[in-house]
Amino acid sequence: MEDQATGSARDAHSLPKCYRHPDRETGVRCTRCERPICPECMVSASVGFQCPECVRGTTEGHSGPPPAASRPRTLAGGTMTADPRLLTKILIGVNIAVFVAQLSVGDDFTSRFELFGQAWITQNGGVEGVAQGQYYRLLTAMFLHDPSNYMHIAFNMLSLWWIGGPLEAALGRARYLALYFVSGLAGSALTYLLANPASPSLGASGAIFGLFGATAVLIRRLNYDMRPIIALLVINLIFTFSGGIAWQAHIGGLVAGVITGYAMVHAPRERRNLIQYGTCALVLVAAVVITVIRTAQLT
Repeated sequence: MEDQATGSARDAHSLPKCYRHPDRETGVRCTRCERPICPECMVSASVGFQCPECVRGTTEGHSGPPPAASRPRTLAGGTMTADPRLLTKILIGVNIAVFVAQLSVGDDFTSRFELFGQAWITQNGGVEGVAQGQYYRLLTAMFLHDPSNYMHIAFNMLSLWWIGGPLEAALGRARYLALYFVSGLAGSALTYLLANPASPSLGASGAIFGLFGATAVLIRRLNYDMRPIIALLVINLIFTFSGGIAWQAHIGGLVAGVITGYAMVHAPRERRNLIQYGTCALVLVAAVVITVIRTAQLT
């Protein structure tokens, strides 16, 4: 009898399932039909969120595409798409393709595009690095991984799939891509500022930590259970400071992801684009300022 009572109590407190995705719990309901909807199915309305069916119902009888105000939108105001994970798949594909190029071409390819501030390159007989004007390294290093460690790219790509896919569905493609690159560049800038200038750094971890941070903000916004994402972040931070990892990229990406993610999901509807992309611009400006300061120090 105790087990049955306990089970009934759990059922009473469990969240309803999304009517389109029965495997997803949600605490949000359509403001018109009151069906439970997950972040992927939420369409921003003047008050609350609506399900895709109710949004389509408001546009019946109109010829041509529905007006912009009634088109299905994600939680952050992005356009809903048929494949909400498309950019995540492309990013994973680009990372894997670059990794194959690293294995095929060899160390010359990696050393040409990895991130380091300033170092003497014996093969070229001179000093190279970001401080010498090779600013592209701040970006290209985001798509490189240690060719001698297959677990490096495997762990990053699995994290990108697990975290990035749902986040892309919730934000929309443009906002998701902006978040990814802003977080990655912020991580690269902080690494350039604080790390040994001759020590190379590479990996997508800065951008992925940004996705972690934005996911935590999104979960908080939806009033979901924060414990799983907090536990995952703590575990990753423990590994970050365990040695041999560019912790600066992780922390820089995480901070940028939290700031940008907060702007993405909390921006008021009437000024949404200005606040969302304005925040991205401010984070990029901060990364540029950090880069300029460090370059001045090294030169």
